[in-house]
Formats: sequence, C-alpha cells, structure tokens
Amino acid sequence: MRPRPGAVLRLLGVVGAGVLAVGTVVGCSGENQVSSIGYAIDVPITSYNGGSTAGVIGGAPAVFGRVLTGFFYTGPDGQQVADTDAGTAKEVPGESQTIQYRLNPDGVYSDGVPTSCDDLVLAWAARSGRFAQGGAPMFDAADTAGYSEIERVECQPGSKDATVVFRPNQYFVPWRTLFAAGELVPAHVAARAANVANVVSALQTGDSGAVTRLAEFWNTGWTLGADADLSKFPSSGPYRIESFSAEDGVVLVANERWWGNKAETGRIVVFGKGADLKSKVDDKSVGVLDIGADSVRELGTGGFSAKTVPGRGAEQLLLSNSGVFGSVGARRAFALCVPRQALFDELGKVDDAPKSGLGSGPLNSRTVQQDSLFYGPATGAADRYKTTDIPGATSGFASARVPAPTVRIGYLGPDDRRARTVAMIAEACKPAGVTVTDAGSADFTPSRLTEGAVDAVLGSTAVMPGPAGSLSGMTATSALRTDSGLNFGRFGNGRYDAITDQLAADDNSTVQLNLLTESENLLWSEMPSIPLFATPRTIGFADGLQNGVAGPSQGGSGWNMDRWVLKR
Repeated sequence: MRPRPGAVLRLLGVVGAGVLAVGTVVGCSGENQVSSIGYAIDVPITSYNGGSTAGVIGGAPAVFGRVLTGFFYTGPDGQQVADTDAGTAKEVPGESQTIQYRLNPDGVYSDGVPTSCDDLVLAWAARSGRFAQGGAPMFDAADTAGYSEIERVECQPGSKDATVVFRPNQYFVPWRTLFAAGELVPAHVAARAANVANVVSALQTGDSGAVTRLAEFWNTGWTLGADADLSKFPSSGPYRIESFSAEDGVVLVANERWWGNKAETGRIVVFGKGADLKSKVDDKSVGVLDIGADSVRELGTGGFSAKTVPGRGAEQLLLSNSGVFGSVGARRAFALCVPRQALFDELGKVDDAPKSGLGSGPLNSRTVQQDSLFYGPATGAADRYKTTDIPGATSGFASARVPAPTVRIGYLGPDDRRARTVAMIAEACKPAGVTVTDAGSADFTPSRLTEGAVDAVLGSTAVMPGPAGSLSGMTATSALRTDSGLNFGRFGNGRYDAITDQLAADDNSTVQLNLLTESENLLWSEMPSIPLFATPRTIGFADGLQNGVAGPSQGGSGWNMDRWVLKR
C-alpha cells in the first residue's frame, strides 16, 4: 500500500527545509471529525490532463495527484516516491534500458473500467513527440523528456503489464519521473471519444486518422469548464471529481472503487486561483493553505499552523526572444538593471532563512537546486549579474539599438508579491531609460509571451503560477528546450538541448558538474530567463488538522490529502 507521511519521512532519512510536518495537531477529546476539508491553492484549475501544457500550467499534479495515480508521485521535498497502490516499476536486464511496469491487479477506474497498459501507451505516444502534422506536434505535450527516448512500449491491449524499451545506446537516469501521478490519463475515455476501437493498435501502427482524433481529444477533451462532461473524468485514485466550478472549485469525494486504503476524509474541496481565497480563509472554508507567500493581500492565518518556506520552484522572468528582447544584447542589458539581491531581500527571503542551501540568497540557476552540491561550482557565471549595473544596462540597450525600451511583464493575478516585484524592477531600471509596465491580469496565460502581447512572464519554474519544481529538475530543464510545450519564450539552442540529453543519460558526478557548469554559462550568456529566488510558499494547516505535511514542490501539499483528518 501507499506509504503514510511518517513512513515517507523515515524512508527519506531526513526532514529538509521543504518538509515541514506543521499540521500534526491531535484533536482533543470531545472534538468531532469534519466531513469536508477545503484546500486553497494558487493555480488556475483548467485541465485534468497533467501531461499537457495546460495541465502543467494549471498545476494538475498538485490538484489531481490523488485522483489520477501513477507509478510515482512527487513527495514533500520534491523527490519521486513509488506508489505501489498504482503498480510497480523496476529496471530489468536487456540490451537497451528496459523498465517493466505492472499495474495493480485490483486497479479499476471509478467508472468500472480496469486500469491497463493502454494508459501507458497513450501517455508515451502523446509525450514522445513522434506524431507530427505539418512539422508541428499533434499532441500539445508539456515536454517530451524521457518519453522521446523510448523506442517502444510492449503492451497487449487491456493487460496489466507493460515493458518499456528505450532506444539503443540511450539511457534515461530519472526514469521514475515517467508515467507519474497526474499524468496517466484514462485511455479508454480517449478511445471512446475519438471513436478508436483499439488505442494500442492505432498508436503502434501510426493510423493517421485515429491518431489525429486521439490527439484532438487528448489536447482539449479533459478541459475543465462549466460545461465539462464529468463522465469523461474517471478516477484511478482515492478521490474522484464530483463537481467543478471556477468560483467554488473542484469537489473531490471518496472513490468507492478505490482498492487501496480508504480516504480518511470523504470530501475535499480544492479552491483554485479563481476563488476568493481571502474570504474562504476568513469564513473557515479552508483547512489547508498552499499559496505563494504574500500573494494575497491582508490574508489572515489566525487559526492555522502556518509557515513560509522556500519552494523548489525558481521564481524567474522568462524573456521573449523577439520584439524588444530580439537580441541577446538587450536581454543581457535588462538583466543588469534587475535588482536580484534587493528582490530577494525584500520579497524572496523567508524568516529564519538558512545561511546556505535552498532560499539562502538570490537564485543563480534556472535548473540546479540551491542545496545541490553542484550549485556553487556550476553558477559562477551569475556573478556578473549579482548587483545592478545601470551604466552597463544603458550602454547595453544602446549597443543593441533598443533605446528607451518598454518592457511589459505579465503574470497571473491578482498576486500582490508579483505586483511588488514588477514595481521594484520598474524603479530599478528607470535610470537606465527602461519603462517597465505591469501586464498582470486575472486571465493571464503564458501564451501571451509567444503571441507578443508581453515581453516577459513572471512566474515560478516553467512559468507556473503555483507549486513548482522538483529534485529531478526535469520540468526546469525541459522548459528551455527547443520546441518544448513549456518554452513560451521560444528560446532555441542546439548545444543546450544536447547538454540536457547528456545530463539525463549520465549520472557520473564529474560529468554532471561539467555539463551543469557549461549549461549555466550558456544560459547566463544567452539570457532566455532571469532567475530571481526560490519561490517562497506559505503553507498552513488549520488547528486540528492531522497528517498535514508541507510540500513546496510541483506535487503541492495535497500530495497526501487522502490522509488528512480535521477535528473541531
């Protein structure tokens, strides 16, 4: 069965800065268990499909990690943890890297259809990048990392077993990030909607008509909206969706067909970015709070055990590679006026900040965690941008032939901390002749950067507005790969792509250090983004909430929501 929070922490051997068991208050005698718990999180809940671009931006793994299970889930400190309730996965001998997956024999979706290897075949096909039309990928996958290295998925339709074989002479070290929670969507639903009799056969043979219909549904068929047909959203976890609205959130109820440990609380209501979180907290509708620090103005946390901790996500500015930032010189010039140290001191530094490690200072990398042994040696190129250099910025824009530029910075609002971030950047860059405008809005999407409506996006790793980042860093590295679904700035560098491939294939520490150093040198030179600080997260558990363990990573603090108990 799936390990409980305490077992997970014992398994890890440590309790890091991001793993705070601050919600373990035991109820007093006479208190009753509350039948429903509200979970407030700062993401726009838009898609059920955690493997799609929309799903990642909408924080699907943090919202639906206990609805759509996978072979692994992101634990409280950003690590991959095996979920044996879903199934088992192990490397087996072979000429090429080979992983044997076995779904739990008792596994069944909430609509009564058994889980099967068909789900793995669909996930692989959608994320592999091998299906294209007119030069563009047919599936709007967030990224192809790892999946693109898979040569084939051996699966008999309807079977519980699958063998994943990677390409000859290829090796993917972080293979545990594949087929994970929130990403394995029900293939039988896609098959029915796309009128495809056999998903496995259609994808393995490349039936163009069937693949086109499957891709169309995979891209948009699991969009959550007012008119969503919830029969297309069956669950493979301890919770299933009962209802959804942008204002009132996603109502999750215990899945009667779940074969693992029964959920401790029968109803969880997830309030996303569209909800009035301040009023929800004030009227005690929220039992668990997981949001960006200082993002909600005048938010009261009375009645909560709350703490602000540095997250695994990298707060950063993702820059366009066109318009005002069409030249590398202009991007470097802007970085010279962005007050990285001041932003950290004012907005990124948490109370009791460590002297070293995660959250100890301005972030000097887009891809390497601050508590990694590689961080210091690999990030020397950031020294040039440690403090602001107004003369350098001014001359840099002049040399790039971009005099008196206007930079529009967008982000998903309302977000008080990010509004203050833009204001501080505007004030710092003004002496260099730069006009910075706040383009944040309640309906903002990162695609506006691609469309040219803004010049930069302010967000966390992969411009996610909410929970982000992991120990593996796969999303961070993938977000700057050429043609990645998350590469909204359209940065492209063949050497960077090759480096990321090598990093994923070779875990030798010397090789890793050399590659990471080269990668950081390249990124600080090309400047597709400007890292600021580890995104601070305010995570709180209501008094009386048991088994709450903070998860300031892409899995969010809802990683073990099925264990939550609230007594009042």
